[in-house]
Amino acid sequence: MFVLRYHIAALLVAFAASVLLGAVMVPLLGKLKARQMVRTDGPKSHLAKTGTPTMGGIFIVAALAFTAVFYVGKHPAIIPVLIATVGFGLIGFIDDFIKVMSKRSLGLRAWQKMLCQVGVTAALAYYMAEAAGMPLAMKLPFAEGRYLDFGFWNIPILFFVVIATVNGSNFTDGLDGLLSGVTTLVAVFFAVVSVATDAGISPIAAAVAGALLGFLIYNAHPARVFMGDTGSMALGGFVAASAYMTGMQLFIPIVGLVYLVEVASVMIQVGYFKASGGKRVFRMAPIHHHFELCGWKETRVVAVFFIVTAILCLVGLLGVW
Repeated sequence: MFVLRYHIAALLVAFAASVLLGAVMVPLLGKLKARQMVRTDGPKSHLAKTGTPTMGGIFIVAALAFTAVFYVGKHPAIIPVLIATVGFGLIGFIDDFIKVMSKRSLGLRAWQKMLCQVGVTAALAYYMAEAAGMPLAMKLPFAEGRYLDFGFWNIPILFFVVIATVNGSNFTDGLDGLLSGVTTLVAVFFAVVSVATDAGISPIAAAVAGALLGFLIYNAHPARVFMGDTGSMALGGFVAASAYMTGMQLFIPIVGLVYLVEVASVMIQVGYFKASGGKRVFRMAPIHHHFELCGWKETRVVAVFFIVTAILCLVGLLGVW
């Protein structure tokens, strides 16, 4: 019972902090003209969102960091998760800031963003492998007690997994409440797994769920604020680091299938467009826009992706033991 109260407290503190910060920051971001620039080649229904305040990820990360202060002393395992979450959130903040200041939909250039992502991942890898001496082996789903350990190749694999997850999360953030809703479920999954395996990151996972529930008050359709890359990249960092801290790297394609499909749809679209001389596989990528252009309402896409993630998180729990 104490353990349950302990984690509920983390969730509620982060939720309250997120709601209070949102109440202050949503109007403030509007006054500072930190507004979203919507792609003109996207679904026409999204043009009405032009001018909606963005960079709401600031209060997600702030609420998480505030809550972590109360738990980091007894749970040092949350430090790598904080490194990834705050580090990638900072990259997203710089990207958002450039977009807002230049009033365009392009922030950091692709190579700049990738260089920054490699830097944060390197810091995470150093802390985990060198400073803390953590194992990087990966638990096999549905194979109790069995792990994959690639030795030297664990580090290159870590770079791939972390950067791919961050970009998958980034591409998922395109509809009101989509990324925040999906990641709430994934955070709950990692909280449950951490409690069951004593991985030590359950407080921060519960806090992420709480911060996102608070953010959803402002981000649910019709959104009053968007998280921007500040939030989407921070959440990708959280998911990747949490997977490593629990040994659940191979569970990301299960519980985070939405992230994988989103980034894969972009890669397929771009690759086929170049190879075919201008043809497309999807009406638009990332794939959530494809469904919109097929006639689905935005709320339906979000609901379906949410349901799929909920079911896959349950499947993931079955695969842990």
